[in-house]
Amino acid sequence: MKLKHTFNIALTGLRANKRRSFLTILGIVIGITAIILIMAIGSGAEGLIVGELGGLGAETIVIRPGKEPKGPTDFAETLFSDSLKQRELEAILKKSNVPDLIDAAPEVYVPGSVSYGDETYKPTIIGFEADFMTDALKLKLADGTLFDENDLKSKAKVAIIGSKVKDELFGDESPLGKNIQIKNIKFRVIGVYAPRGQVVFFNVDDLILLPHTTAQTYLSGKDYFHQLTARAKSPAVVNQTVEDIKRTLRELHNITDPEKDDFNVQTQQGLVQQVRVIINVFTAFLSFVVAISLVVGGIGVMNIMLVSVTERTREIGLRKAIGATNRDIQLQFLTEATLLTVAGGIISIILGSGLSLLFSFALSRAYELNWAFQFPILAAVLGIVVSGLIGLVFGLYPANQAAKKSPIEALRYE
Repeated sequence: MKLKHTFNIALTGLRANKRRSFLTILGIVIGITAIILIMAIGSGAEGLIVGELGGLGAETIVIRPGKEPKGPTDFAETLFSDSLKQRELEAILKKSNVPDLIDAAPEVYVPGSVSYGDETYKPTIIGFEADFMTDALKLKLADGTLFDENDLKSKAKVAIIGSKVKDELFGDESPLGKNIQIKNIKFRVIGVYAPRGQVVFFNVDDLILLPHTTAQTYLSGKDYFHQLTARAKSPAVVNQTVEDIKRTLRELHNITDPEKDDFNVQTQQGLVQQVRVIINVFTAFLSFVVAISLVVGGIGVMNIMLVSVTERTREIGLRKAIGATNRDIQLQFLTEATLLTVAGGIISIILGSGLSLLFSFALSRAYELNWAFQFPILAAVLGIVVSGLIGLVFGLYPANQAAKKSPIEALRYE
């Protein structure tokens, strides 16, 4: 039997029960659509974060407490490790220890909310150096001034706020010179950042920036830093600077075995790679979980094909009586199953891509993110291949059952 003839017979069989055919592949459609959506969102998130990290500059180096994160528990450990303090900052700033380092600044994260009058808002509160952050992230002031070295030394209770914080607490009123409260402690607003939106891991518009010395003394109550951000002279000396920083901190902490480091140093390239690994792992995990529905969908296809074989017993007997071989019957039902699942794969690609595009647009508009839609070519190819394989694998048994039927018994079937 010619392949074209087999294809036409299979297509006719599917068209005879359009509603049942669609319901049969629904599990396939849902599964592959979800996988395409997950992979598209993962690619978009990776592109956004990698782009933001790249904007910090190739000469930027980040030093965090705790060993290098290998999983979620290690990330949690860095939040509570106290291996980075003032002495570590002073040590790496010494030219004799790290000659190619231009500057380094500590970061202190403070959870909590802020209030002014009857208004309360939950922002991102960071203790840092204003000049360092403004230069590194290329931020601009809409009003007021930055705090300086004198404010850091005197632990001044001053703050620079983001545009959204200003709108939420003050509305049209000027915030300059006004006192906001964080943990019942008053801070005088001296500056307002111009709207910028999402930068790296936080939204500048939601930011409250304090001197890190002030944040430590009045809010965190801790003498350690959550992170040190440093800058080398140029991207060309970053690797050597990283080695100098590691050597300095190991000597300071009496560490001889690098495996026992109580700190980790990341370059921008390292952070980008780390983000990619994390996103890819989560994408793969979620895709694997969703793929279970494909197995369920495949079982549904096999079940319906078995029902179809039973319903068309007389048809099978008639075709065999006029010369169709077992191979012809087997090929017919196998083609039906494959067409059914491949059609589901094509529908899934169209639906998944459309939902991904809609999600990207909604996220960009709602959160003012530079979230670009990325068509998941790999997911689309896998969708077609996997759907076809499901048709072949789960259609093989019903096809064999159809081919085994005796033409005489099949013609007698009522």
